[in-house]
Amino acid sequence: MLLRRDLLRMLGLSAALPSLAAAARAVDVAETRRPVVISTWTFGEAANAAAWDVLADGGAALDAVEAGARVPEADPDNHSVGLGGYPDRDGRVTLDASIMDHAGNLGAVACLEDVVHAVSVARRVMEKTPHVLLVGEGALGFALAEGFPRQNLLTPAAEHAWREWLQTARYAPQPNIERSNRYSLPDALPGGERNHDTIGILALDRGGHLAGACTTSGMAFKLHGRVGDSPISGAGLFVDGEVGAASATGVGEECLRVCGSHTVVELMRQGRSPEQACREAVERIARRHRTPRKDLQMAFVALSADGRHGGYSLQPGFAYAVRTSAGTRQVEAPSLT
Repeated sequence: MLLRRDLLRMLGLSAALPSLAAAARAVDVAETRRPVVISTWTFGEAANAAAWDVLADGGAALDAVEAGARVPEADPDNHSVGLGGYPDRDGRVTLDASIMDHAGNLGAVACLEDVVHAVSVARRVMEKTPHVLLVGEGALGFALAEGFPRQNLLTPAAEHAWREWLQTARYAPQPNIERSNRYSLPDALPGGERNHDTIGILALDRGGHLAGACTTSGMAFKLHGRVGDSPISGAGLFVDGEVGAASATGVGEECLRVCGSHTVVELMRQGRSPEQACREAVERIARRHRTPRKDLQMAFVALSADGRHGGYSLQPGFAYAVRTSAGTRQVEAPSLT
């Protein structure tokens, strides 16, 4: 004979079955999105490939984003990240980078000279010091003490561009746009080069953990000592393991004014999709200007804790790279203008 409590327990279980099934489906959907890695600009494909080597082997998202960010840092043909980055107006290459995991652990360096892999120094700051951010000579001294090799980051090509720029010394940053894997700039820099293409890379591993990294040499021919959004938590990069992660690229000063990446993550917390959250952050930047500025570019990418991703930019021409178990692809992000 069934007791009343047994009957109620059975009825309760039956009533719960639809919701349990829905939850199971949600888990299945989430699992199909793991792992995933995204990064800003189509040159992020090479970064994603290095990150994927880690993720596909069951590695951690934090290891993946560091491995990915190190690729453009070591590429002398990338004139906005690491080795080969364009110098400031004094001819000095200075790097900014940050890295963050799902638990809120964070490390960053700013105005770092003579060390190629700023992202790895940032991780060492996170793991070996009680601090979040080291700058300038202090960051360099720490890096050297940790065994990072010292190297001249000013390549002949970057030095040539700088000396050509010195003929006019006109500082007029231009927006980056990218179509069909080619960059186009109005009033381009010497040699037709792009100005500032920060790489932000976000990953979700098989265990459901998020991480992100952001690294750049900043705006070409900037004032010495200028620091943009990339090493600043909540601006160039932010990760919340329960919600998602976001990173920014473009004119760092604009991102700093709205705490851009933190804004994107908080909007996702409120229920926006990654793309919607990126759009609203861009709109906040646009509202600061009474008339649209065609000389200004700002873009965000975001990755949710369940593996959805999206991006949005102020001007057309921003694309980001995606790598999943289904393969590699590029996404041309929608824009406000």
